[in-house]
Amino acid sequence: MILSHDVTGPVGAPAVVLLHSSVCDRRMWDPQWVPLAEAGFRVVRADFRTCGESPAADAPYSDHADVLALLDRLGIHRAAFVGSSYGGRVSLLIAALHPERVSRLALLCPGRPGLSPDGPEVRAYGAATDALVAAGDLEGAAELTARTWLGPEADGAAHAAVRDMELGNIKGALADSGNHELPEPEVDLSTVTAPVLAIGGAHDLPDYRRIPADLPALVPGADHRELPWAGHLPSLERPEEITALLLDFLGAPGR
Repeated sequence: MILSHDVTGPVGAPAVVLLHSSVCDRRMWDPQWVPLAEAGFRVVRADFRTCGESPAADAPYSDHADVLALLDRLGIHRAAFVGSSYGGRVSLLIAALHPERVSRLALLCPGRPGLSPDGPEVRAYGAATDALVAAGDLEGAAELTARTWLGPEADGAAHAAVRDMELGNIKGALADSGNHELPEPEVDLSTVTAPVLAIGGAHDLPDYRRIPADLPALVPGADHRELPWAGHLPSLERPEEITALLLDFLGAPGR
């Protein structure tokens, strides 16, 4: 199965792949979608399994292999990756396993392969979400997600967008009767050769503030920056600022 996806921008132009957070879907990139294409990039965004419009799997799969299969189908051998949260984890995994396929990595409050944050804040959020879902209050669980992961700069539209995307993801996960996801392979992040920009948010949960801060010690030449205004989803909190940051880092071909 090929993931549900969108493609825009000039055919044959340098490619940028946008990978979403696990509490969102590919619509989280709406603010960056058109500006990146207008800057001259071929832009791809996709929904992971059970998120957005991608259905559950009925056979063994992995998210990173799904992404690479999509790029193969599109004839894209090498691309820059922009990953938010879980999308950042998948981007790092691809860059470590297949460094020849990744030209640049922009990681927004990323997860990290091999690391499952379990600090008290993460555990409390998980327990509260599980309780709401078990009680059938899916809307309440989606609201809790938006309150937890968006920082103080997020407006009502950002909250509504995250609530809507997460509600769909919860329903997609509940409808998935199988367990076909393959174990994540172990990787050595020192094999990553692409330039890496690791963005953290000062208002993010502590476990997730530490992940981008630690990456320069693990990935050669990685650059860490913490945004003093940001929570966990900065591309939705100050979209224009993040778009400008991405264009500067990616070196937009049309500029």
